[in-house]
Amino acid sequence: MIAHRSRLLLIVLLLPLAGCGALSRLSDLGRPPAMTPITDPTVERGYKPLSMPMPAPEQAPAQIASLWRPGSRAFFRDQRAAQVGDLLTVLVELTDNADFENNSTATRTGSEAMAIPNLFGARGKIVSAVTGAGGLATNSNNSNVATGSLKRNETMTLRLAGIITQVLPNGNLVVAARQEVRMNSELRVLQVSGIVRPQDIASDNTITHDRMAEARISYGGKGQLTDLQTPRYGQQLMDIVLPF
Repeated sequence: MIAHRSRLLLIVLLLPLAGCGALSRLSDLGRPPAMTPITDPTVERGYKPLSMPMPAPEQAPAQIASLWRPGSRAFFRDQRAAQVGDLLTVLVELTDNADFENNSTATRTGSEAMAIPNLFGARGKIVSAVTGAGGLATNSNNSNVATGSLKRNETMTLRLAGIITQVLPNGNLVVAARQEVRMNSELRVLQVSGIVRPQDIASDNTITHDRMAEARISYGGKGQLTDLQTPRYGQQLMDIVLPF
């Protein structure tokens, strides 16, 4: 009876941990994952406008009867993204290779010997009677060998369109890109955000990820394959709580 109550109590304690995720998976039962609607990134929960250190604003001097406008890069209108709501293409090409090896060997040998020829006037007979020898001796030998190896090879190539959500006072642009691809019952979500300089935008209206400051790149998703590859909540809880 006590064991039965303990199991019920454990189930009650674990239900809140798996509630939201389980309900989300149950809502997709028998159909592919639903794609999120297209929305304004600035109205999503958790969105916060960026505030970065800015130089003092400078007023461009007016040029009377001049065909050249201060700050322009060409006589004709630049077609590259420059204002809130403009689109540009973000190129992500990540190649990460790491190979670490660590070998260590430690050996220690120790030897101690002690004799008591006289103890309170008596010769070593007392020690001999207790230990069976005329003295005390200890020997120790310790050896430790460790080998570690780490190899990682990651490659990511993405190309997706983003939208300018904010123009900072110094002219830099805040870009947010999001793309969803659903194949069968698997939904892949690509997200890229960061800060770019207008002059780093190429003539074909593209920007590479290495030109983005505070870049945040995410490639993930949800679906049947993701559920199979994700450890269950009980296993994750045990991995956190158990010390061994």
